[in-house]
Amino acid sequence: MSRGVFITFEGSEGCGKSTQVQRLATRLEQEGVPVLVTREPGGTAIGEKIRDLLQFAPESFAMTPETEVLLFEASRSQLVRETIQPALEKGTVVISDRFFDSTTVYQGVARKLSPEIVEALNAFAVGAARPDLTFVLDVDVATARARMLRRVRPAVVVDRMEQEPVEFYERVCAGYRELAKREPDRVVLMEGSQSASEIEQQVWDTLSRRFPAVAPANKSEM
Repeated sequence: MSRGVFITFEGSEGCGKSTQVQRLATRLEQEGVPVLVTREPGGTAIGEKIRDLLQFAPESFAMTPETEVLLFEASRSQLVRETIQPALEKGTVVISDRFFDSTTVYQGVARKLSPEIVEALNAFAVGAARPDLTFVLDVDVATARARMLRRVRPAVVVDRMEQEPVEFYERVCAGYRELAKREPDRVVLMEGSQSASEIEQQVWDTLSRRFPAVAPANKSEM
């Protein structure tokens, strides 16, 4: 049995990546391809507890950048070994809403932690489970923030990561663009201001070129 394909979606808050994760999973399922969808932080019982602590717990607003990066890596390590690696070994296509590139950009670039330390922590957490293909949805900060404000969420729920200032998200956007330049064979930078359907088609076409056995090109027409 051949190894499955590992696909990740990245980008700033409000870029539309979660929509594309679900759209790609649906199209692959229609092709009869076994698919596992997961997310970061989270994806396991332990990871979901960490997600709540990172994003929603009142105590999280006192969290230091060093604590934050270690919690992300703890969630990731559990996700890889409990969920991602076993699925890939069974030949399943794994699609993750964020993975280690988020830590490279959010903690390494935006939080200004040591890139060398972040890279070492990422390597320790993921082992051999590295993405085969990563889609980065690139949108300007104003558009992303407008989308975040339109999200329907109970008034009592506050996402700590969404409370960062504009300057933080400018560094995030710049970090993702630099990542795409640095790793063009893996990272595909996409214009996130397009319609969801346009992005979906471009994702499928890219996947068809890279992994035709998974996403046949002759099925790419909507």
